[in-house]
Amino acid sequence: MAQDGRRWQRAAKQALESLQAAGVTQLAKRNPPSAHPPPTTGHRANGGSSPEGSGDDPLDLLRNEVACCTRCPELARTRTQTVFGVGNPDARLCFLGEAPGAEEDRQGEPFVGAAGQLLNRILAACHMCRAEVYIVNILQCRPPGNRNPTEEEAANCRGFVDRQLELVRPEWICCLGAVAARNLLLTKQPIGRLRGRFHTYQDMQVMCTYHPAYLLRNPGAKKLVWEDMQMLMKAMDISI
Repeated sequence: MAQDGRRWQRAAKQALESLQAAGVTQLAKRNPPSAHPPPTTGHRANGGSSPEGSGDDPLDLLRNEVACCTRCPELARTRTQTVFGVGNPDARLCFLGEAPGAEEDRQGEPFVGAAGQLLNRILAACHMCRAEVYIVNILQCRPPGNRNPTEEEAANCRGFVDRQLELVRPEWICCLGAVAARNLLLTKQPIGRLRGRFHTYQDMQVMCTYHPAYLLRNPGAKKLVWEDMQMLMKAMDISI
């Protein structure tokens, strides 16, 4: 029990450092969650590297497997490092993105660039923070030039994504952008038709909305994302 407490303290510290690096200096208050206690599984709540041994932590073991992956020769050759999922290993909500960008490739953590800063602000508006959710991308490596993932690359990485979802077991998934939504739900529908309603993936409820990077280019779409997040928070019984 004491060891679990120390791990959670380290995880919280790592999450706060990630928020600070992304430019977040203040978090909004949230109402008490509905019967969702802090993690007690012993998993680290942040996917970043740790100076201590990973032991038999399933997420750590999977992270090590991802780090050695060479299934996509071009990505393995051009990446700085792999970018594994981060956050609360017992999260109710998982955000699923597209692929790492330049800053994510440099730091080894998803959503830490400009789009990540916007995601942090969206979370704060929902009375949440990165330490409470789990964040992972369809690809664990940066595509050269930030191009979209190919179907083959997404298929090669799908097992790693599914395994993280199996280990975290979120109740809800929020797909950020068309690439994430289409790959998770195996659909060709555009994001405009997928958003605004819930879908089902296995036993998880899925909300699809626009990617934060899209919002940086098209600020007018922020209203639509806020509508989606309000619908999601209401379903999760979180007051905003």
